[in-house]
Amino acid sequence: MGRGSNTGGSKPGGVRKESESSILVDFTYRGVRCKERLKLPPTKANLKLAEHLRAEILTEIGRGTFEYARYFPDSPRAATLAKSPGAATDIASALRQWHAGMKSQLEHTTVRDYGLAIENVWVPKFGALRLTELSRAMLKEWVAEQTCGLKRIRNLLLPMRGMYAAAMEDELIERNPFTDWTPRKVEPPKEDDDIDPFSPDEVKAILASCDGQARNFFQFAFWTGLRTSELIALLWDDVDLVGRTITVRRAKVRRKVKSPKTRAGRRTLTLLQPAYEALVAQRAHTQLAGEEVFHNPRTNEPWEHDGPIRKTAWTPTLKRAGIRYRYPYQTRHTFASTLLSAGENPVWVANMMGHKDWTMIVKVYGRWIPSVAPDAGQKVAALWAGNGTDQAASG
Repeated sequence: MGRGSNTGGSKPGGVRKESESSILVDFTYRGVRCKERLKLPPTKANLKLAEHLRAEILTEIGRGTFEYARYFPDSPRAATLAKSPGAATDIASALRQWHAGMKSQLEHTTVRDYGLAIENVWVPKFGALRLTELSRAMLKEWVAEQTCGLKRIRNLLLPMRGMYAAAMEDELIERNPFTDWTPRKVEPPKEDDDIDPFSPDEVKAILASCDGQARNFFQFAFWTGLRTSELIALLWDDVDLVGRTITVRRAKVRRKVKSPKTRAGRRTLTLLQPAYEALVAQRAHTQLAGEEVFHNPRTNEPWEHDGPIRKTAWTPTLKRAGIRYRYPYQTRHTFASTLLSAGENPVWVANMMGHKDWTMIVKVYGRWIPSVAPDAGQKVAALWAGNGTDQAASG
């Protein structure tokens, strides 16, 4: 059964039965995933009470009034995540506090310009968000919407960049969306932008440069074409190893689990041999936990978003392999281009990718389409068997 079933005492939305005498409440505070036990039998009434408690916690976190020790006084996190006096958790308040603190350090005209950018641009656009909710994708989308020059855009970003650097230094956040990023061009994002797939030899080198859960994750990504958000939300309940299929039912975006945006996004995929092998190898690591298939090997906790994947697994693996860096989403482009280059049917590839029709495949990946073939999945499976790639160890 899926996570949403309440059979056996489990509940959706971050509340579930932990034992016969306790309920687990799961939420994120100050960029940290928190799991706290309530010493209550997981009866229907108590699970409902826990849901209300969690909703109240999330409301207070959103308002910046949450006090950990008031809800969980015996938890070790009550001390480590105690709210700093006067620390702002929403972007509008954090920007204003940072701006006030910079007045004695900057020229008057700079202070004035930063203030105008804060009040006229950033507070209306992102002010209501918590610091941890702003993503690089949101910033890129904002950049793409602008009609002014690139220099002006970079100047407008300066107070946001400065505030986030200070928040990182003060340990209010664990991830800074501005790290190693500077806007380089102003144009609407397109689905076919930056398609730069890995070659078969590069895929082989990448998989040879990692092992365990990291290898299983990347091999599965290369041979299913799932988006990163879909990969980290995949549950063992979505996997049918006997029938060799998986069902994509959800995506995890900014730590929030969501349903696919389109009907085509919810799909059942045939597992190609390398993807099947990766799942068989992954069973030993996470199947007994019964929920997310892929975990961060450093913490043995489910991946929360793509940031830790890039930092702790993907980037080090590419460096060891001596492969030119491309972002992890290129595994999806590699899957599509590999299948199409092998002569697989574009309609079948579109279904595997979760596109609503095959015309998007032609538009985005047309240069890799040599022909249309009816025996979908067989040619690329033969390619896997014949390219010399080491297979994942069976679990």
